[in-house]
Amino acid sequence: MLSRAAPPLLLLLFGAPLAHAQEPLTLAECYALARKRSETVAIQQELIRETQGRFVQALSTALPSLSFNSSDKRQDGAGTSAFTLRDVPERKFVLSQPLFSGFREFAAIAGSRAEQRQRTLEKQRAEHLLLGDVADAFYLLREQRAVLGVLELTRSTLLERLEEMDERVRLGRSRSSEIASLEAELRRVEAQIIQVRGREATARQLLEFLTGLEGVEGLDEPEELPPAPEEEASYVARAKQRPDVLASFEAWEVARKEVTVARADLWPDVDVDANYYVERAGAAADVAWDATLTVDVPLFEGGKAVGNIRSARARAEQARLAHQRAQRSAALEAGEAHTQFTAALARVAMLRQALEAAQTDYRLQLDDYRLALVNVLDVLETLQTLQQARQDLTQAAHEAKRLHWQLRIASGEGLE
Repeated sequence: MLSRAAPPLLLLLFGAPLAHAQEPLTLAECYALARKRSETVAIQQELIRETQGRFVQALSTALPSLSFNSSDKRQDGAGTSAFTLRDVPERKFVLSQPLFSGFREFAAIAGSRAEQRQRTLEKQRAEHLLLGDVADAFYLLREQRAVLGVLELTRSTLLERLEEMDERVRLGRSRSSEIASLEAELRRVEAQIIQVRGREATARQLLEFLTGLEGVEGLDEPEELPPAPEEEASYVARAKQRPDVLASFEAWEVARKEVTVARADLWPDVDVDANYYVERAGAAADVAWDATLTVDVPLFEGGKAVGNIRSARARAEQARLAHQRAQRSAALEAGEAHTQFTAALARVAMLRQALEAAQTDYRLQLDDYRLALVNVLDVLETLQTLQQARQDLTQAAHEAKRLHWQLRIASGEGLE
């Protein structure tokens, strides 16, 4: 009987998809659906658009402004001279160009570009974290379904043993108490099946929440385990170039540019304004244009500029420390994920050997039972050991797959 059950057992251990009406979903397909649905990713995209708007605003401060001004002035007067006209119309084009403001505009433009890069990297990191959530839900659902298959297989085995036991009791080769023991174990397994079905429903609801689907059924995934990881140092090195780490560097760059903007308050402002008149009245009717050069030198503002500079420097130092912490945290996460994944693969290898030994033990005990060398309690004990070995291997295999994706995400890798 065990040899006939072996092929489906292997499929259950590695989470082969069950036959369903709809097409089985891969992890990549689930992630693509979750990415479209995620509010977090959408918010990050809007933040990118917001920074693009600020960049245009910063750029506009360094460019000239051009406008057309029209005014009609009425004043008291007899109109006997150019200075006492009752109606004074004026139409003109106004051009204003900042020449120097302590490099404030250039620092603001550079800061806006750095902020755009920061928001883009933060969006990329949000997508990586979303992939981690989807992978956890994906493999958790497959694990519960595989464990459910193991329990169903154990239940079928117990039912077969009960059928044999009825015949043995009728022939006087076994006691009625042995039937009671088998029935007790059967009810225990059925209780576990109910519990696992509840967990399977919870995992399915989580995946449906992430993907927006209803009634997730088949999940398609290769049976083999992920390959062994590279050296830990390579993952740690990649983690230091993770999107969130690079985003923290860009945030530091933004803070440094804010220091330059604050320092600009100590420099003079130089602007030029020019007017081209289309229509004028009075004594200035023959003046077609004029230009004004303005130099504004700050002398004393009660320490306002100095205070702004100190605050900006403090924020820049905070950003530098945050970047340093992000680097160290990323390296720690990558190292921990590497250790856990390596240990998970080793555990799977040991549990495979344990399952093989449990299968051999159960087969030998079953042969001895049919020869009346052992009683049903001995067979029941080995069956419990076999069931636990199957369940442990199933859970460990799916845990290794989850940890594989956690390692990739900790080192800054996505689905590509």
